[in-house]
Amino acid sequence: MIILGIETSCDETAASVLKDGKEILSNVVYSQIALHRPYGGVVPELASRRHLDNIVPVVEEALAQAGLKLENMEGIAVTRGPGLVGALLVGLCFAKSLCAVNRVPLTGVNHIEGHICSIFLEHEVPFPFLSLTVSGGHTSLFLVKGIGAYEVLGQTRDDAAGEAFDKVAKLLNLGYPGGGIIESLAEKGEPKIRFPRAIPSADSLDFSFSGIKTAVVNYVKGFTTPDSLKKLPTEDIAASFQEAVVDMLIRKVIQARNRFKTERLVLAGGVVSNGYLRRRFQEMARKEEVELFIPSPHICTDNAAMIAWVGNHYLERGKQDSLDIDALSRWRVGVS
Repeated sequence: MIILGIETSCDETAASVLKDGKEILSNVVYSQIALHRPYGGVVPELASRRHLDNIVPVVEEALAQAGLKLENMEGIAVTRGPGLVGALLVGLCFAKSLCAVNRVPLTGVNHIEGHICSIFLEHEVPFPFLSLTVSGGHTSLFLVKGIGAYEVLGQTRDDAAGEAFDKVAKLLNLGYPGGGIIESLAEKGEPKIRFPRAIPSADSLDFSFSGIKTAVVNYVKGFTTPDSLKKLPTEDIAASFQEAVVDMLIRKVIQARNRFKTERLVLAGGVVSNGYLRRRFQEMARKEEVELFIPSPHICTDNAAMIAWVGNHYLERGKQDSLDIDALSRWRVGVS
């Protein structure tokens, strides 16, 4: 089966052609970072308009790289949610049109399920396993019992981890997006500052990152004069903040592993492209004797190959959607 995947949930316009759920024939991603950088974050209306400009050439490029045409597609998978509703509608309406004209089945895919399943583009992972999904808009911990069988163990109660990276970078006037900038800056610093590690409750597997963001704000406020601001240890702040965030993620994963006795852990989401995070989890996995699976960095960030993989799975099993489905700004994983 040859599937065209389309992803427009936030600020990447992406299209991919996937063969038999294994072979990525193309995986095109157009990023809008330059467009949103002056605003320090994604502006939903601007994102939607740019998707309108890019959706046709991105899909055409994906088909060209695959050496195929629309009539060769046996199904189309598109992100239905969660995400920015205006951005989602661009991809969803375009996918519906293609399905109607070419008379191929459509399946709407949950963006988070795409991240969870992105590992299958590169690795075979036996069930069950823990999945930690960390991105700009989501931080969640799942027990994955099978495709479509996801138990939410914990999620952020406030900011997502990636959102916290962006906000701290903005506070320090480092630019946008914050994740890569803070990672690079942290390599030059030392984690000398003891920022708090939030514990929502002893038994909970939820996360909270608003507290560390506030802690960084209060620390910076201590440098009140122009002369003192010149001495602001930006590199050490970045290193200390990054260490605290990863500590919180690891703590909850170990807690979940001990509670559910799982031997396998999968990481997913854009923040997982962070090299420091990957190294820390590799160290944890060796110490805790956990089998760790991490997608390549380009598979961690938003892409359409992961959407195509999920779509391929469901279409092969006869699950398809009607052309009247709508975009869902909020959509829990595992709920139809």
